[in-house]
Amino acid sequence: MTDAYERMMKANQANWDARTPVHLASRFYGIEEEPDPSRWFAPWEWDDLGEVSGRDVLHLQCHLGTETIAFAQRGARTVGLDFSAESVTAATGIAARAGLDVTYVQANVYDAVEALGGRRFDVVYTGKGALCYLPDLDRWAGVVAGLLRPGGRLYVAEFHPLLNSLGPKPAPGEGPELLLRHDYLGGSGPVHRDATHTYTDGPAVEGATDSYEWMHGLGEVVSALTGAGLDIRRLRESPELPWPRWPHMTRAASGWWRLPEPRIPLLYGLLASR
Repeated sequence: MTDAYERMMKANQANWDARTPVHLASRFYGIEEEPDPSRWFAPWEWDDLGEVSGRDVLHLQCHLGTETIAFAQRGARTVGLDFSAESVTAATGIAARAGLDVTYVQANVYDAVEALGGRRFDVVYTGKGALCYLPDLDRWAGVVAGLLRPGGRLYVAEFHPLLNSLGPKPAPGEGPELLLRHDYLGGSGPVHRDATHTYTDGPAVEGATDSYEWMHGLGEVVSALTGAGLDIRRLRESPELPWPRWPHMTRAASGWWRLPEPRIPLLYGLLASR
């Protein structure tokens, strides 16, 4: 990885350390309430994942572990990994309060094989805002392959690159129209953000406000995984999100949120195996 990428990823690490207390205080995550990790999962994710009870499951880039604990609730031997020490500390406390046995490890995702002592897993899970913080998907796919047992499965439930290209919210003075703000395809370098507020309703971020995101089209994701020797088993595109990103979204029968027609993909689910 280049020195520039190393610097940007360290900036992201500091930013997520600073975001953690903001997210802990937010209604968006609702940490002070009874944890309900099921609300972060589409039903089709569990259909694709299959039975996880008794399996070794690793959640990469897990942040507060609000999704990680769902695997422990379903009987999996669960590990979460994140590069933010503040997030790992918070996630450990959240799992303990829920009475769940989850191991959390603080490490950069690119160092996951070494950080986990060469341990292999039946399932590696990642997504919902994770891949955009990785500059090199080929290297990431190689790490995933090194973390999976033969026959193991990767599941990526990630924001669709079309959603990411629309940007987080309208600029001041703009209406509700959805406008393309960033490339759909990767390769043109990172998007730099300097924001005092995150995607939650929490207070302002104090300290490290700079972050960098990289665009990755679906073709890049698929090619990286197949290049690492994984087989693509299923790819879904969904028009729903677990929260209303735009004010004019309406609640669907699933309990998640969707835009008025015409429908566009907002989330995708990708199942691959080693």
